[in-house]
Amino acid sequence: MIIEVISATRRTEPDFWRNAALGVSLNRLAEDDKRLVARVAYENRAPLPDLFNMCIRDATAGDVLVFIHDDVWIDDYYFGDRILDALQTFDVVGVAGNRRRLAGQSAWAFVDDAFRLDERANLSGAIAHGDHPFGEVSMFGATPAECELLDGVLLAARREVLAGHGVLFDPRFDFHFYDLDFCRTARAGGLRLGTWPICLTHQSGGAFNTPPWHEKLRLYREKWGT
Repeated sequence: MIIEVISATRRTEPDFWRNAALGVSLNRLAEDDKRLVARVAYENRAPLPDLFNMCIRDATAGDVLVFIHDDVWIDDYYFGDRILDALQTFDVVGVAGNRRRLAGQSAWAFVDDAFRLDERANLSGAIAHGDHPFGEVSMFGATPAECELLDGVLLAARREVLAGHGVLFDPRFDFHFYDLDFCRTARAGGLRLGTWPICLTHQSGGAFNTPPWHEKLRLYREKWGT
């Protein structure tokens, strides 16, 4: 069983493996877990869906695909086992998400454009934030849990499930809203989404409320009607 860890970075290849949170994490883990194989787009300027869809369509890719940001520390040294365990229950797995989807949502955790956090009963999962591993943990709600929307910091699925159901990323959403759009596409295809307890630290808190973000929000709502 090959778990292909897929990411895009603006760093050079040597810089990624020496300094990027994901590169350092994979160096630490892959030595002992030979199931983990990296596919990284270095010095990348292309939309994330271009790389992600190429892997979904590639019959020689890993059995399991893990789409993850390059600024993520993998704190969990049972990472491979967590991913495989999660995919016995859900078709698409993340670390944080929302059990419901509402009209007017501007992100998986928010209920409106004012960035009001949804009620804890509707949220699931946890993720840490910080410049270094084992950052301060944000606990959203009980996990595992079936969800409608997942945070795109990590999305994992079996390649044959995505390919077999024709579930791809929309290239219109180059960075913002690619995750929400993908989740809705997966749900429309009949796939089950859910969170799983996997320990990560994300160096970024997100890029909400910027002009590019607002433009993708407009496209997202135009596509889905809400």
